[in-house]
Amino acid sequence: MVFITNLIYINPGQEQVFDEFEKIAIPIMSKYKGKMLARIRPGKDAFIEQSIESPYEIHLGEFESEEDFNAFLKDDERKQFLHLKEKAIRSTVLVTGRRAGI
Repeated sequence: MVFITNLIYINPGQEQVFDEFEKIAIPIMSKYKGKMLARIRPGKDAFIEQSIESPYEIHLGEFESEEDFNAFLKDDERKQFLHLKEKAIRSTVLVTGRRAGI
């Protein structure tokens, strides 16, 4: 299992465009053995310590493998709507990882 954490920074005033893209992209994840575990819009009081800009949204997702995640990124239907993503999102920080045993 591969976990994806994505900090998303959007362009001012593009919230609706971002939501439009998400309504298309998130359901496509299931075609590639993936799912969204959480979408979080953190308020300023959600941070205990902070040395980075607050993201608009934080996504936590999972895929069965990195190959599945990469196939999702290359999905033809998703690609048709990348113009929405490019219009709405200023930048992202993408972190991938695996579950660690304690």
